[in-house]
Amino acid sequence: MQMTRTSQRPWQPEGTVYGTLLNFRREWDIRAPRMNDEPHKAPPQAPVLYVKSANTFNPAGHDLLLEDGIKEVDVGGTLGLVMGEGGQVAAGALLCDWSVPHMSYYRPPIKYRCRDGYLALPLQTTACQALSDWTDLEIEVRLNDAVVQRVRLSSMVRDAATLLADVSEFMSLQPGDVLMVGTDCLPDGTRPKARHGDRVMISAPGFVSLQQTVRLQGGAA
Repeated sequence: MQMTRTSQRPWQPEGTVYGTLLNFRREWDIRAPRMNDEPHKAPPQAPVLYVKSANTFNPAGHDLLLEDGIKEVDVGGTLGLVMGEGGQVAAGALLCDWSVPHMSYYRPPIKYRCRDGYLALPLQTTACQALSDWTDLEIEVRLNDAVVQRVRLSSMVRDAATLLADVSEFMSLQPGDVLMVGTDCLPDGTRPKARHGDRVMISAPGFVSLQQTVRLQGGAA
């Protein structure tokens, strides 16, 4: 049984947050025909990671504020594995890995993913009893109360345990670090999009849901 961690303050990561690219089968299959193109000339053999810097952390209860010139953002509902001692996963957290829409998901520029507030956090994490408990987890993404995506972890290229093991082969994850398992795309290869005034909710059985509203800085329509 999973137990929810309680805290007097909204949870925030205590270490580094890493995202994972191309870890869902649908997007892998969509992009596979171009993986042999320049400059890489081959599909990736190890997990492709990026960092969500501390300025992206957006605690529960806060809106996502869009800077001038940005009209919409990609919604990236995902599961974060929160590391404990000894390289073990201590907890999980539902996250929204916001990003500015862009063409490449192989090596995305920092300016699209690491803007201020671009990682929505839940109020609390959920204790991890066994990674296998989350193999068939389904994450539901709602936009203004309508379901726009169901992210099924059973469709990952690397399941949570395999992803953790493969990452641990070339880097050490420290207590407090968070490893996101990746975000899935829609059938057309895009992600759900949110604009000013949209409410996004991400939920999954046994986890604390997160909800965030997208707003333009200054409140302009």
